Amino acid sequence: MSCLSKDHRLNNSKDFNRLYKSGKKWHTHSFVAFFSSSQELEIAFVASKKVGNAVKRAKAKRKLRALCLTFENNIATGKYIFVAKERLFEKTHKELEKDFIYAMKKMQLYSK
Repeated sequence: MSCLSKDHRLNNSKDFNRLYKSGKKWHTHSFVAFFSSSQELEIAFVASKKVGNAVKRAKAKRKLRALCLTFENNIATGKYIFVAKERLFEKTHKELEKDFIYAMKKMQLYSK
C-alpha cells in the first residue's frame, strides 16, 4: 500500500501541534521536515500562503508527495510533516531528492 493512501494521512490537529512543538525537525532550502516516532506511518504535506497562490501551493505539495513516494521504502515509520518553502520551485527533482535524503539522514530516519 502506498504511503499516500488515506490510512497514512496525518490530519489530527493535536498531532500537528505535538509535532511542531516537540518533534525532531530539519530545515532544508526547499522544505522543513518534522518527525515524531510512532508505530504507524502518517504523513502530512503543508504549504502556507507564503509559497504562493492556490495553484502554487498545490504544486508544492505534489512535489513533496512525489519525493515521499520515491523514498517510501527507505524512511522509518512515524509521523511526518513536510512544510514547503518558496525556494522549492527553484530546484530540480534531482536536487530535491538530494535535499530529502540529506534531511532524512541528518534526522537518522533514512535506511538504504
